[in-house]
Amino acid sequence: MTSTGVRVGMVTFDTRDAARLASWWAGALGGRVEQHEGFAMLLPTAPGGLTLGFQQLDDPTPGKNRQHLDLAADDVPATVGRLVAAGAQPVGEHSLPDGFTWTVLADPDGNQFCVSPAHGS
Repeated sequence: MTSTGVRVGMVTFDTRDAARLASWWAGALGGRVEQHEGFAMLLPTAPGGLTLGFQQLDDPTPGKNRQHLDLAADDVPATVGRLVAAGAQPVGEHSLPDGFTWTVLADPDGNQFCVSPAHGS
């Protein structure tokens, strides 16, 4: 497939408290929070990194999120432990027949995300 000049600019989460959730993700991933009226962004620390957006709504979409972040970690158990200690909730452990494993967690607003070994680990 050829490049279309389009790239993912930001992944946005619906939330009741944009500043709080952006701050939680900043603690989880690092980065700088920039706040606007009813919206916050977590700006990446590395050039070309992904920006996360947090849109404050009175009634965020209920139920399981249809898209999620996959975090790649050098030390999955330590990363999961740190995130749970910071307020993430464990959801499940999964594995494929080829041995690839991942942990599903939920952030303080219930948005699910995965933690798996970094590629090549």
